[in-house]
Amino acid sequence: MDFSTLSWIGLLQVIWINIILSGDNAVVIALACRGLPERQRMIGMVLGAGVAIALRVVFTLFVATLLDMPFLRLAGGLLLFWIAVKLVTDEGEGDDHIQASDKLFHAVKTVAIADAVMSLDNVLAIAAVARDSKAMLVIGLIISIPLIVAGASLIMKLLERLPILVWAGAGLLGWLAGDMMLNDPLVKGYLGGDVVHRFELPAEVVGAAIVIGIAYLIRRTRTAEAV
Repeated sequence: MDFSTLSWIGLLQVIWINIILSGDNAVVIALACRGLPERQRMIGMVLGAGVAIALRVVFTLFVATLLDMPFLRLAGGLLLFWIAVKLVTDEGEGDDHIQASDKLFHAVKTVAIADAVMSLDNVLAIAAVARDSKAMLVIGLIISIPLIVAGASLIMKLLERLPILVWAGAGLLGWLAGDMMLNDPLVKGYLGGDVVHRFELPAEVVGAAIVIGIAYLIRRTRTAEAV
């Protein structure tokens, strides 16, 4: 394929923007794969990143127009809350009887669901850069895979040394969920753009607090029942 200079610049822009927007994806991949056996972690991260990129392509090509549908962001935010809580509360408890292949499938499925939700916002920026060049879009996103895997690998090492970062990662997802739900077209239409903009930070903080609070209560209950 013969890219012009402008196309090469556009390709680099797609790669760069996807790296910037994939920080949350790397967090999810690292959180979901941290409970896998050592030999399967890299497989899980590569598959997770591959699923993330594939979904990003699908959303960018076909689903971007759905972003203006009422309730879509509200539903996505609620789903993201659920994923965030599960990533903290399902920290390998009771997994001894589960086959390694099932753990791998579960990890990749978690990444797929989370990325499908988080991609709703990311696709607009990527589509704006790629414009009408589907080839540029696909190639740029594919090239981004090893960079996302590298980010997830680094985060996973940090999670092993500092387990408290697992909670921080879950809080980040809650933060994103709060912002997503507040920016739903239905909410914007009811409250108005100025009010929504003014309450973005409080909504993000509340979203993170909800995830941390629910996860803490669940783990505390489980600990009490186990005694």
